[in-house]
Amino acid sequence: MSQKHSLFILYAIITGVISGIITGWFFGTTMLKFSWMGTVFLNALKGIIVPLVFTSVVSSVASLGDIRKLGRLGGITVAYYFVTTSLAVIIGLVAVNIIKPGANLHFNDVGSADAIINNNEIATLSDILISMVSPNLFASAANTQVLPIILFSVLFGAAFTTLEKQGNTVNEFFTGANNAMLKLVGWIMYLAPLGIFSLVSARIAKAGGGDAFLKEVIGVGLHVATVLSGLAIHFIILFIILFFIGRRGFSYLSTMLNALLTAFGTASSSATLPITMECADESKINGKVTRFTLPLGSTINMDGTALYEAAAALFIAQAYGIELGVGQQVIVFITATLAAIGAAGIPEAGLVTMIIVLNAVGLPTDGIALLLTVDWFLDRFRTSINVWGDAVGAAVVDRYTSAALPDVETKNK
Repeated sequence: MSQKHSLFILYAIITGVISGIITGWFFGTTMLKFSWMGTVFLNALKGIIVPLVFTSVVSSVASLGDIRKLGRLGGITVAYYFVTTSLAVIIGLVAVNIIKPGANLHFNDVGSADAIINNNEIATLSDILISMVSPNLFASAANTQVLPIILFSVLFGAAFTTLEKQGNTVNEFFTGANNAMLKLVGWIMYLAPLGIFSLVSARIAKAGGGDAFLKEVIGVGLHVATVLSGLAIHFIILFIILFFIGRRGFSYLSTMLNALLTAFGTASSSATLPITMECADESKINGKVTRFTLPLGSTINMDGTALYEAAAALFIAQAYGIELGVGQQVIVFITATLAAIGAAGIPEAGLVTMIIVLNAVGLPTDGIALLLTVDWFLDRFRTSINVWGDAVGAAVVDRYTSAALPDVETKNK
């Protein structure tokens, strides 16, 4: 996609976000009539996730030539994800301990969390590991379970590197298929302004419009302020990492705005993945790095979700008057990090995995009801941080591995 078209779409998306907030605020439920546009946009994005992930990871790994090079690429990627997710959780814990948003609430009964966890299985660490190996990849694809598809794609691509000439032929096929998928992403991007406008306005309308939304925010205002402050701090830390380690700056951020605004509008890092990959290509990130790190990051690198779950757990503890010591907060740190890995890249999935964190330190799961009124609002911000973390990771990994990885042809290069 040309820079001219990218800028046009960026300005159109910004207009869509602002217009969605204003119309949802003032016109309320009337805007629900236009929700179908958001559904079409989301369906278009979700429909290409599986083929995009499969072709991008297979072609990326297969084009390495020597599968031993994947060790450096994979090692740096996983190390970055672990460090930044840990930083996010620490920021969330520190912010709650300083601000103490739930200290004056004194809730004894906040209702039931059954509506949240109904029909959802709470994943343990062993469940996450088991889910990486699917007995039926087609079923995983149908349910958009990306992690087993990524693992299979890595092994499938690695197998091609052992086939010499036959492997080169298959590599060319998957590289061409991936470029075609990226072209399709560019076409779908023209739907983004209307789709994001519809999603934002409809979500505010469902909250009851402007007045009802304000009442919800005021009720747990300090919690909202704490989470947003933590996310803002983590955003800045990620930018510092980008600048000093990734050696990129504001131009990279501006290129990624399409992805960040799409993440805000859709509240889904998985649905935003095609846009993130498109923006990374426009930023001249090595194609192999883009196609390996971003699909993996959209699945396991959830900085915003990890920060939110740690902050929310301590907020619930404070609201119930339960004191969590250093040891228990360490448990929150560990479980929030692991739970973020298990969180699906879909709207409000963090509420489900939060049960893991609450159970780990004996907090009442009914406390989740405290978060319902504003979770959808905070979800948009934490999803944007999730995507920003992935984008910064791609830049960092690119700097330290691209010299050893000959680039591939993409439609933007």
